[in-house]
This record gives sequence, C-alpha cells and structure tokens, in this order.
Amino acid sequence: MDVSQIKVVFFDIGGVFLTNGWGHESRQKAAEVFGFDYDEMNVLHNFIYNVFEIGSISLDQYLDTVVFHSPRDFTKTEFQDFMFAQSVELPQMLPWVKKWKKRTDLPIFALSNEGRELNDYRIEKFNLHEVFDGFFSSCYVGFRKPDPRIFKTALKITSVNPAESIYFDDRPMLVTAAKKLGINAIQHTSFEETTDMLKNFIK
Repeated sequence: MDVSQIKVVFFDIGGVFLTNGWGHESRQKAAEVFGFDYDEMNVLHNFIYNVFEIGSISLDQYLDTVVFHSPRDFTKTEFQDFMFAQSVELPQMLPWVKKWKKRTDLPIFALSNEGRELNDYRIEKFNLHEVFDGFFSSCYVGFRKPDPRIFKTALKITSVNPAESIYFDDRPMLVTAAKKLGINAIQHTSFEETTDMLKNFIK
C-alpha cells in the first residue's frame, strides 16, 4: 500500500470503537436477565436479523418476531433499553481517533452493519459525528457486509478507486471481502497496531 495515494478512510464501528450493537453475548445476557429461551430466540434472530440490518423492518417489528411472539412479563420498552445499554465504548480507540481526525486531511466514513434504531442511538450516544464525515450503514444503503455492493456504494459516493481507500474491520471475513475488491483492508486487532498505521496520515 502506498500511503501517499490514500484519499479516504473507512472504519467498521462494532469491534473497533464500540462493542457490537446486538451480538450473541448480548443476546445470551438478555435471555438470562429476562428469563426466556436463548436457543429459540437465536433461531428467530438468525432468520430475521439480516432483514432488520438492511432497514427493511423496524426494531419494533424485529422484536415482535424474536421476543414478543409470546406473552412476556416485561415490556418492549424495557427490552429496548436493555439492548441499547449493551453498546459500550471500547478502551482508548474513540478518543484517540477524535484527536487524530483534527490532524489529518483525509475524510473518514463509517462502513458498518447496523439496524436503524441501534445505529442512530450509537451515533448520538457516542458523538460519532466527531469522528465520521458520514455513515455507510447497512440500514441506510440497503446492503450489508460482506455484500460487495455496500463497499462499491461507499467507493462510488466518495469518488475514489479501491486502491485509494483504506478500511479497518475487526472481522477477518469482512477484511477479505474488501480486499477482493482491491481495497486496502486491514484487520483491527489492537489499539496500538491500528493507531500506528493511522499516524502515517497525520498532516
């Protein structure tokens, strides 16, 4: 990779800056806290979650399918509040990148899979506009990683060739998907390694 040719930076959010919005650990915790069958919920989750992440259904509709298909002794509002509370900032990365952004000329965009309500909550809660110039979220563009179309859409809108972009993601499969398109994709494995790479782009 020729760092002098890079014109735009893309980041995943979950696993890089924040915990995942609604990963399996959060769903297991929900089953324990609210007292329902995790395996049953997970089957339904896997069936419908992709549809939620591309913005085709609302969070309310998702929950009707996976949790509230049976009478519960807790409310949907209580459950949604629990879901949102599972989003936690990971150590060091977010404040560092907020400072780094002020020292680089490169535009910075999020490229992530997220349902709309969770996505909007995380942007506001963690002041992600201080980092990102825009959000290529699956719920906005209608495609989810590893679908090549989400990467191609991001490249087209930012008007760069794949080789002129760099992308950080914690999941190897998604790094590989981006690399197949010619994007300079790097697996985020630690704060130190990622920030060492980003220092190359300080003006």
